[in-house]
Formats: sequence, C-alpha cells, structure tokens
Amino acid sequence: MYVRTGSGELIPLTALVTIREVTGPEIIERYNVFPSAKILGGPAPGYSSGQALEIMEQLAAEALPDGYALEWTGTSFQEKATGGASQMVFLVGVVMVLLVLAAQYERWTLPFAVILAVPFAVFGAFLAVFLRGLENDIYFQIGLVTLVGLASKNAILIVEFASLKAQEGMPLVDAAIEGARLRFRPIVMTSLAFILGVTPLAVSSGAGAASRHSIGTGVIGGMLAATFIATFFVPVFFRWVAALGSRRALPPGGPGA
Repeated sequence: MYVRTGSGELIPLTALVTIREVTGPEIIERYNVFPSAKILGGPAPGYSSGQALEIMEQLAAEALPDGYALEWTGTSFQEKATGGASQMVFLVGVVMVLLVLAAQYERWTLPFAVILAVPFAVFGAFLAVFLRGLENDIYFQIGLVTLVGLASKNAILIVEFASLKAQEGMPLVDAAIEGARLRFRPIVMTSLAFILGVTPLAVSSGAGAASRHSIGTGVIGGMLAATFIATFFVPVFFRWVAALGSRRALPPGGPGA
C-alpha cells in the first residue's frame, strides 16, 4: 500500500509506520463515559427478576475489585428505580376508597366494613397466581390495584342495604343478614360477568401473553374470593363496626343523658 507525499511522490506505507497484528474488541462499551462490560441475562425458571437482581448485586459486591461498580440499565434500571412503588399505589388506592366512603356515609367507622373485604381479594389473587406458577410481577400488581375497587364494590352493596335496614329500626344482626341476602344475587351476577370478561386474558397465547396471564389470573382469583368468601364475612364486619360506631355515638351518661 502506497501513500502520496507532499511532493507528489508515492512511498510505501511501511516506510512511515510499523504494522503488527493484534487482537481486540470490535466495540468498546462505555457507560457514563467509563469503560464497561455489558452483561445480559435473565432469571432461571421459578425465580423472579427481583431475586435475580438481588443475587447479581451480592455477587458484584463479593467479586468485583476496587474501582469497579455494578450499574443497571434498561428494564432492570426501571425495576430498581420503581421498586416499592406498587405497594404505595395499592395503599393510596385503599385510602382513597376509605375517604370516598367516609364522605358518602358521613361516618369514619362504617367504611372499614367495606375495606376489610379487600384482604380476601388479595388472598385469592395470590393463591391463584401461586397455583398457576406465575410471578408477582408488575402486571399482577396492577391487577391488585384493580381488585381494591372491585372488592369494595361487592362490600358496598351489602353495607349500603344493611345500613338502610338498620336505619329503619331493624336490629344490626338482622340488618346485616338481610342486606347480604338481598344483594347476594346481584353481587354474583356482576362478579361472574367481570370474571368471564377477563377470562380471555388468563388463557391468551402469543406475544405478550405472560403479562395478560398475570393480570387475568390475579383478577379472577381475587374476584372469586371477594365474591364467595368475603360476602359471608362482610355482614359480620358491618355488625362489629356499626355496633362500635353506635357505642361511640352515645353521650357519656348513656341514652338518657
């Protein structure tokens, strides 16, 4: 190979440089200007992405020498940045339902009879996901936020009618049983309609089916528990909460004071 000099003459390139063959990377990775090595991987079957991230951080702390650090990028970075946000969103949803019901009933105690139905829905969702072998991912957590409103909806129907019966003079126990009896069929009908509506998500296939499986399975399990388990406990919660509210409403000297 020849190159042209300033005077126009051609001289061999070997007269100017020393050439030797070496090996090296075709692409040099950098992260925030620093040289870096990219590691790609995923969790083994039966483990969540959060567990994989935790193991990688432990290995990096034990094996990396001084001057080296582990940093996350892409979806792993987003998962680390938003870790714990889903629990906060779930709590905010529960608080919002509680505040709305407190404004509706104009009482602070009665809404707790509705909110106490939410743990049954959460239990059913986790049980369904566990039995199907799915992970507690972000899509499942979105379904949990949805279950806050759905489980509360079933309990609201019972508490609303039981409260009306109690205001008519019916004893609290009878009012709770009557409210559950009158609203059981509408609760079952609306819940089954929703369950059948999300069934295609739980049995879907193709690209992105894993996310649909998490949402559909969690919501179906939660709705089944909120419908066929929580329905029998909501009247009990109403009885306890209503009796507690009645005792607090009495003046210190009793009814005749």
